[in-house]
Amino acid sequence: MHKVDIAIIGGGLVGASLAVALQAEAKQRGWRLCLIEPFTPGAGYQPSYDARSTALSFGSRQIYERLGLWAQIGQRAEPIKQIHVSDRGRFAAARLCAEDEGVPALGYVVENAWLGECLWQALDPEVVQWLSPAQVVRMQPLAEGYRLSLDQGDEIDCALAIMAEGGRSGLREQLGIQVLNSPYGQSALIANISCEHAHQGQAFERFTEEGPMAMLPLEGQRCALVWTRASLEAERLLGLDDGAFLAELQQAFGYRLGRLLKVGARHLYPLALNAAQEQVRRHLVVLGNAAHSLHPIAGQGYNLSLRDTWVLAETLLQSTAPLGDLATLQRYLASQQTDQSLTVGFSDQVTRLFSTGQPLLAAGRNLGLLGLDLLPPAKRWFARQAMGLGTRAEP
Repeated sequence: MHKVDIAIIGGGLVGASLAVALQAEAKQRGWRLCLIEPFTPGAGYQPSYDARSTALSFGSRQIYERLGLWAQIGQRAEPIKQIHVSDRGRFAAARLCAEDEGVPALGYVVENAWLGECLWQALDPEVVQWLSPAQVVRMQPLAEGYRLSLDQGDEIDCALAIMAEGGRSGLREQLGIQVLNSPYGQSALIANISCEHAHQGQAFERFTEEGPMAMLPLEGQRCALVWTRASLEAERLLGLDDGAFLAELQQAFGYRLGRLLKVGARHLYPLALNAAQEQVRRHLVVLGNAAHSLHPIAGQGYNLSLRDTWVLAETLLQSTAPLGDLATLQRYLASQQTDQSLTVGFSDQVTRLFSTGQPLLAAGRNLGLLGLDLLPPAKRWFARQAMGLGTRAEP
């Protein structure tokens, strides 16, 4: 058994970002951190056509700039200079432009492997201990923290446990943390697509009666596809050969990028809105997808988790109370409550509105898109939501 001050359960993007945000001040305070991760990171970044990607908002760029990481992350970050929002079969569309918002990009698309590599390289081994492959199988509350039992038999005592192991966390149930689950009855089909024409920094949000889809710009003439369909229909699309799949995708998306030439490996993810009913307890914080997982079409899930991570780190570092103090953790959650409520609501309502074929609602959203493009205040509000700045004061 050994002791640490903060144990971060899950060394993925959220957990690693928290460790980087804490480590400089932790070193000065003599805190010891450990990251516990079941999957050992690869030996260096390896480019891949089929790499999964994350859409980082402009607000997330600002966080990584404060952490001193953006110069490296930005080397392989494809900027989103415009977002084109349309409703198939209807005339209205909305266009958001980075230039109109006075920013270099509305967001960026970054391969997960590259983002992870940048984070892992930034970890200070004098402060952050990396335990991998390792998995926490049991959490026992103690008077001054938690005892973590690992799958290989080791035990770790910590003053503060951060549960950041993803949306399928078994530890939440073990601790009796209830999860609100609202299935969408949809699955997201994820793949990378090569296109005839260059995307020129455009991201496309396309809404159809069968469900929403997004095409996000990647390096070269590639896009990251997020195609949401009813679960059985998504399974059918997954089973098509490449030619038949591209033909159906072309019909649904149109020819804004010319012909769709190649599709990479396809992956399918069932979709639901999940929210932990407790995010903090004494000596415990639930973070990332373990706290809330959103529909991917609005691209807000990871960005919200990163904002949570940043505010949590700031709150811990500003506090003079012992680690795990409940009032400190409640102060963090109160600081993020509005952001979480607005972002979750925005993502959920947009998804449900644009996933219906009911004529009155379809006509209403068409008028909404038209109004969004014609009314600058409405467009600016929508753009700030997309950029992850919706709950922050004007610069």
